[in-house]
Amino acid sequence: MNKTFRIYAVIFIVVMVILALLEVNKKETTDWRKNFDINEKSPFGLFVFNNEAKDLFKNHLKKIDRAPYEYYSQNKKEVHNIVIIENNIDTESWKKIMDQVSKGSDAMLVMNLMPKEIADSIGFHSSDISFEDENVLKLTDKKYRNDFIQLDKFPSGKGFSFIKPGVEVLGKTVERKNTDQANFIKVKFGKGNFYVHSEPLFLTNYYLLKPGNVRYAQDVFSYLQDRETLWFVENDTKASRFFMRFVLGNPALKYAWWIFLGGLILFIFFNAKRKQRIVPVIEPLRNTSLDFVKSIGNLYLQEGDFHDMMAKKAQYFLNKVRMDLLIDTQNIDEELAKKLQLKTGKPMEMINEAINLIKRAQDPYASVMKEDLARINKLLDELLK
Repeated sequence: MNKTFRIYAVIFIVVMVILALLEVNKKETTDWRKNFDINEKSPFGLFVFNNEAKDLFKNHLKKIDRAPYEYYSQNKKEVHNIVIIENNIDTESWKKIMDQVSKGSDAMLVMNLMPKEIADSIGFHSSDISFEDENVLKLTDKKYRNDFIQLDKFPSGKGFSFIKPGVEVLGKTVERKNTDQANFIKVKFGKGNFYVHSEPLFLTNYYLLKPGNVRYAQDVFSYLQDRETLWFVENDTKASRFFMRFVLGNPALKYAWWIFLGGLILFIFFNAKRKQRIVPVIEPLRNTSLDFVKSIGNLYLQEGDFHDMMAKKAQYFLNKVRMDLLIDTQNIDEELAKKLQLKTGKPMEMINEAINLIKRAQDPYASVMKEDLARINKLLDELLK
């Protein structure tokens, strides 16, 4: 055994011992990501709800791990219940769901955001209604007034605005400093109904394990009729749990994996150092941020969706006003215009024109031209100087 190899072996052993000690003494950290995975026991997984769902739906529940489009294309169903919980559904599948509801089925959608074209078809518009760290979810029905749930960890702050006539509000988000905002609605659609809840956190492990919170979940799903219920779960949930999830979940295998990676890195490092000859000149990475912004801008222009661009520009401006000028932008009115005039020193005519354009941008039914987009962009940039 030559001297060089012995040096490498000693370095490798020392590094592996250090890695092992670090792993042994490492404290387990809580995963607070909102994964909404039925197999996850982390705070914002759906493991508890998944185990209790059959009892909640009186054994009428059937989990479907296929896309709604694929399932309904192959199965003809009588009227039934449909449950979607924070699932990415494609457009064609949404059309199938809407067709089932129009024929008499009921759909319970528990999601932060709905696709715009679907929300417009059903009759509402979802948006940010809260920026508080805590709030309370309550139902409007008097028989459920004692059943509520307090969200004290990362509430999404999503709710409903621009609700069309005929939409029934079943639940609200309650805060100390703000007025109550709708978060649970019922929409009549054909012969059936859509029930849409904008805050799926109440179904996660963290909240269901708290005493009394299960009753709120039971109340929400009690609006569905007692009949067959199809729950469309993530299509690739099983496939996504590849072998590394098992390896990293077992401490012994995890340490072996890290030792293997460490040895491989050392081998590559020392082996490459011995055989390396000419080092090629590597050009520094070019900053492509501006090109990316231009590409996105060109894409919007090609689509011709000037209204969406105006809405994003207005949202960005209002956020800057809240963060930089410390002005409340909940109400877009004369009071806001006066505060902007005092803070920015800009002419009141300019501010009033900008506010009118912001209102148009926030109105999903307003007609917007290219010239309006150019004007609001110029005005809002001028106000923020």
